[in-house]
Amino acid sequence: MLVKFRINLNKMVKANVLLGVIFVVQVMVGFPFNAKGLSMNYYIMNCPFAEQIVRNTVDSALQKDPTLAAGLVRMFFHDCFIEGCDASILLDSTKDNTAEKDSPANLSLRGYEIIDDAKEEIENQCPGVVSCSDIVAMAARDAVFWTGGPVYDMPMGRKDGRRSKIEDTRNLPSPFLNASQLIQTFGQRGFSVQDLVALSGAHTLGAARCSSFKPRLANTDSTMDSEFAKTLSRTCNAGDNAEQPFDDTRNDFDSLYFNALQRKSGVLFSDQTLYNSPRTRNIVNGYSFNQARFFFDFQQAMVKMSMLDVKDGSQGEIRQNCRRIN
Repeated sequence: MLVKFRINLNKMVKANVLLGVIFVVQVMVGFPFNAKGLSMNYYIMNCPFAEQIVRNTVDSALQKDPTLAAGLVRMFFHDCFIEGCDASILLDSTKDNTAEKDSPANLSLRGYEIIDDAKEEIENQCPGVVSCSDIVAMAARDAVFWTGGPVYDMPMGRKDGRRSKIEDTRNLPSPFLNASQLIQTFGQRGFSVQDLVALSGAHTLGAARCSSFKPRLANTDSTMDSEFAKTLSRTCNAGDNAEQPFDDTRNDFDSLYFNALQRKSGVLFSDQTLYNSPRTRNIVNGYSFNQARFFFDFQQAMVKMSMLDVKDGSQGEIRQNCRRIN
């Protein structure tokens, strides 16, 4: 037991040194870490092993099923883009309310059990301290790193929201939006065009279901490579739930997603439109050529997203169970 503790302590020391470097870099680019009371070391005194618990839980789950990495990143995005990063995506529906997770846009989300497992272990050590929204943010970050993406940290201290309604999910970006519509949608949430393209790069992980790209086949989309169109058609032969990876390395975080767009092999219309539009094409080309730049911009955009509509004070709570309000 003592040996195990020393190993974990050594890992924590190394991690804290690394996070210190990341903190300096992020301060240099001007992130407001004190926004809404958020802090890089929020749990250092009252639950110092919280981040390690989440990381271990994520690592263990992804070793068994690497495809869950995409689910954790997508869960974070679908949570933050609606009511802000408040874990509203985790709440179960009740007899009086249909929650966000039961929206058609969210039915394919995966990874809830990972959040539940991390929360349960944290509650055993630090009851009533760590929010579910912070766990979602940590899990997405750890999934990116596990798949080979950039290492970065996020400020913590979010509270969990009490609202989760299916009608709010209409504000999620549709896979059928063009570049101008995406720019407008993301702009309304405070994101730049560069942020939009960088965040879209999360599609380097995972796959899309046929139902989300089938209309492109029916309309003979001219922006799509003819051979790739045949590939998508074969995928859809297996039904609307059949999956097509976004790029050739669905479980690796890299820049191949942008290479696919250059080849007119973007799976979703909202993917390919980023290369077709002159407002975003140069950014796509840049990320395709310079993966390091993509990684840097992606992590900045993820931190920015993590600060959307943060709940603090009486606006939120620390849920005991992530699936229901206290």
